[in-house]
Amino acid sequence: MVVHEAEEGGFWAEVPALGACYAQGETVEETLAEARGAIESHLIALIADGQEIPRDAELRVETVTVEVPSAA
Repeated sequence: MVVHEAEEGGFWAEVPALGACYAQGETVEETLAEARGAIESHLIALIADGQEIPRDAELRVETVTVEVPSAA
């Protein structure tokens, strides 16, 4: 899960391994709680539709440094 700060305040989370699975909340803790429910609902829907539940999905996180030229 990736948690982002929302521009309008609060937070939102996405679950890349599940595609369109999102949650939001006023605090990180609230967002995580909402995300648990969203993940559960998403998995139940996959099962009901006869789809496979993604297993062992890996997400690699890397940091990239970029030099931006200053304006002259």
